[in-house]
Amino acid sequence: MTQTGLRTNPTEAPRQSAAPSYEDMFPYYAELCALSELRKKPGFGVPISSGRGGHSLLYLNGVRVERDPCGYPTLALCPPGPEAGRHGSAISVNSHYRNANWVAFEGRDFVFHGAHPCGTPLTREAYEHTQSQARARGLLEGIEFHEHLFRDKPAGMSREVFKYEISVATDYAVCFGRDVYRTRLPLNATQMRCIIDYLNALNEPYRSGAKIYRWRLFNDNCAHVAHNALAAARIWAPWPTGQFFLRAAFKFPVPKNEMVNLALRANDLPLEDPAALFQDQAAREALLTHGTLPTGPGALASTAPAIAANEVYDTQKLRLIFYDNPIWGPYRFRFRRIFTEPRYTSLAANLRHFAQRYRAAATARRAPGALMARYERHIAAQSAFLNAWLARWEAAGE
Repeated sequence: MTQTGLRTNPTEAPRQSAAPSYEDMFPYYAELCALSELRKKPGFGVPISSGRGGHSLLYLNGVRVERDPCGYPTLALCPPGPEAGRHGSAISVNSHYRNANWVAFEGRDFVFHGAHPCGTPLTREAYEHTQSQARARGLLEGIEFHEHLFRDKPAGMSREVFKYEISVATDYAVCFGRDVYRTRLPLNATQMRCIIDYLNALNEPYRSGAKIYRWRLFNDNCAHVAHNALAAARIWAPWPTGQFFLRAAFKFPVPKNEMVNLALRANDLPLEDPAALFQDQAAREALLTHGTLPTGPGALASTAPAIAANEVYDTQKLRLIFYDNPIWGPYRFRFRRIFTEPRYTSLAANLRHFAQRYRAAATARRAPGALMARYERHIAAQSAFLNAWLARWEAAGE
């Protein structure tokens, strides 16, 4: 870990007068993805639908998948450098799995779009091609499904083909049938390694056979795992699992709420007021442990709609609810603000916004102490980082 605590690759610096890509600036990032409901059209393959609470994926850039001889996945950090930004993997939690809490799917394009070219209709042939590619990649090798699921297997379909059939558009190729709402959060290599260690440890008792995985809506769902993986990097406090059923039912993480929560936390903590900032325990721990803060440049929200011209899925008016009071609850207003203020969705606007905030933070009132010293180093390093990259943006006419 460098002393700067940048949420970036510290070896990567502007080298030429060209507009940088997001991955040039932030090779390591986590992207919390809220997926809408799923409705498959009848008459082709296995009929599948899901609830309006949706599903959650956690995409990790700068992370690759390693598989044991049986195909079982573990995660590994890509070494710092340009190649780190070009690789990534998504983890998905699914009630289907018996010997895994999560399964990993490598390659951003394949995770969101399968083997299907963007902007073209999804035909049955294109759907089947993606399925054959998924099987060829061995994405579910080594992963056992609960036996009761095979009661719905059509006659003549192999168990292996059935596993991929009920996983598509949920674990991979998600835009085949779901709308996606995403918040992307830059991390440094140390933070990403903490996430990887947490997730690998989470799967280990199921991998070894010591435990059988059983998904639980209120105490161990897909949003719990994504939330707590980010908590391992000190982004926010962990969400407890294993609570009493009735208590957990009143408050549990859901995908769309979590996407909004991350967008606001990653952008809106009071950077300019260290006294107020230090009241946040996770922020203090992030500064002391990783030399960084949960709020910083590059945290962007985005959407990816399901394929509209679609022979396989009904993608009209896909629902994805907030767990919130529908009349006066705050989430729909927060969501609207995120997608109307450019600083949440535009990289250029976001970087310029944070450059201003770091200038203001540099003049904040100081008090002696180790925490304040780390804060000062972080603000100075991030300000220098942004100024260097903004100069490159301006030189490229952006």
